[in-house]
Parts: sequence; C-alpha cells; structure tokens
Amino acid sequence: MNIPLTAEIHRDGGWYVAFCPEVPEANGQGKTQEACIESLRQAILLLMEDRREDARKRLNKQNVLLELA
Repeated sequence: MNIPLTAEIHRDGGWYVAFCPEVPEANGQGKTQEACIESLRQAILLLMEDRREDARKRLNKQNVLLELA
C-alpha cells in the first residue's frame, strides 16, 4: 500500500517550514527545503509509531492488530 502524502512548504526567515495536510499534527523545519522535507517525513513516521503503540495498549485480548503495509 502506497498512499502519497503532500507537503505545504513556507519560507520563514532563514528556515523552511512544512506541514502535511493529510497528517496535520506533523510538521518539519530545516535550513534547506530538502532538510525540511526530511524533518517532516521523520515527524510523520514518529507520529504513526506513537499511534500504533497507543492502539496496542488499548487492544483487548480478544482482538488482534494486523499490519496492512
């Protein structure tokens, strides 16, 4: 499964700042556009890992989590 995500990038002084409309809780920043995008990617991955951890904590013993991708 490959779902393309988009980044909205703004210049703020000497920094680039990026937000992902599909994952509004994640943002990135960097001195270059490339560094900013990588920062955003890492933020999205950390957020997804955190959400997966939360889901596992809420899981009761009668249910199971299956990886989709």
